[in-house]
Amino acid sequence: MALKVYDTLRARKEEFDPVTPGKVGIYFCGMTVQDRPHIGHMLAFVAGDMIRRHLLFKGYEVTYVQNFTDIDDKIIAKANEEGVEYQVIAERNMKEYFKYADELNIMRADIYPLATRHMADIIALIGTLEEKGFAYNAGGDVYFRVREFARYGRLSKRNVDELQSGARIEVGERKEDPLDFALWKGAKEGEPAWESPWGCGRPGWHIECSAMSMKYLGTTIDMHGGGQDLIFPHHENEIAQSEAATGRPFIRYWMHNGLLNLRGEKMSKSTGHFFAIEDINREFSGEVIRFYLLSTHFRSGTEFSRERLRDAEAGLERIRNACLYVDERIAALRGAAPRPGGGEAAKLEDLVEDAKKSFVDAMDDDFNSAEAIGHLFRLVREINRIRAEGDAAPVQEAAAFEKVRGALEVFDSVLGLFKGGLPNAKRTIPREVEDLVAARENARKEKNWANADALRTQIAELGWVVEDRPAGPSVKPAK
Repeated sequence: MALKVYDTLRARKEEFDPVTPGKVGIYFCGMTVQDRPHIGHMLAFVAGDMIRRHLLFKGYEVTYVQNFTDIDDKIIAKANEEGVEYQVIAERNMKEYFKYADELNIMRADIYPLATRHMADIIALIGTLEEKGFAYNAGGDVYFRVREFARYGRLSKRNVDELQSGARIEVGERKEDPLDFALWKGAKEGEPAWESPWGCGRPGWHIECSAMSMKYLGTTIDMHGGGQDLIFPHHENEIAQSEAATGRPFIRYWMHNGLLNLRGEKMSKSTGHFFAIEDINREFSGEVIRFYLLSTHFRSGTEFSRERLRDAEAGLERIRNACLYVDERIAALRGAAPRPGGGEAAKLEDLVEDAKKSFVDAMDDDFNSAEAIGHLFRLVREINRIRAEGDAAPVQEAAAFEKVRGALEVFDSVLGLFKGGLPNAKRTIPREVEDLVAARENARKEKNWANADALRTQIAELGWVVEDRPAGPSVKPAK
């Protein structure tokens, strides 16, 4: 089947039709780095990574751009609170993002633009909007004239008159209209600022994404991703300023992930209502967290649950054990003469092909990873049934297990469940690694988390990954 993608703007699934055949440009809204990444952030970035992986599997050439907002009011406030420069806060939290993105097997973006490194692009875009009458200078602040953009509100399904009733002008603002939003903020004493035609200042939040996305991906972009909480006002404002400047459609497909909730409320740094990914990763491996996040369709909201994380841990273990068993059977049967029961091998191969096709069909239906995982487990259940039969199992042909392995590799390439690829039964654990794992387990029992993290890093440097499970730590090769 053709790839179909749900577009928030049109509120329906559409057959995917990129701007340039065979190529896809994706812009994904990244973190505002005033604090550590939380698991709600990682839901969005795992979703974006899964979408990218499936497009690569489909043969597209993908350019993936994910920004960092490294200057804004909250970052400045945090820096003032700690008595450091704003860059210290931003760089510390970007480093944390990369650490846990790696833990969750999120591929690195092709480009990570920062707002502070694109001031010339931002200022040029604001200048274009001013020249066209969509922006105005009000005492060093520059605002976008919302009512000048006739299509404002299409994405969020709101109309300007409804918005007017809840809009207001804050103290110190010089807007022409309460609906107008800031493109440039005039400098305040003691805050970082950049030179511009309107005086020293810094950009508003929305303009940076328009400037950076169009710089790297062109005036019309295939896909733009982010959380549903960004639809209004952030993405609505991106559309207005981008299309007002260029006169062209900004995004082909708006893709918004559902939110991860905690006791009915969305996780948010601004309220302090969240679980830092660092804390969750102490209890569960990055692979388990990723599997948990992919087990629900990315557009569906879900409640954070340790019970579901434990279920994901058990499910991922079943997949891992199935992979290792398949490896063992291939090694044992390779070169051996086929035994009676070839019909059973053919049935297994048919199941493999059906599961693979169904998996791809699910992913082609708006990247439905939850349904795709169900087809993966169809195959895992059959492998476990064969495994339970032991030497009496009728499937005794290496070729059949090699096809199973090939299907599992396809599933993993799209879902990215295992760092370094499928678990491999061929490598034995070195004594040095075993000793480090034992030392780390002792540190965890003593709640010496810093030492446990340092030992995990040492283990990773030796090419191994340690995972914490109820029965004790498990180790597998990273490659």
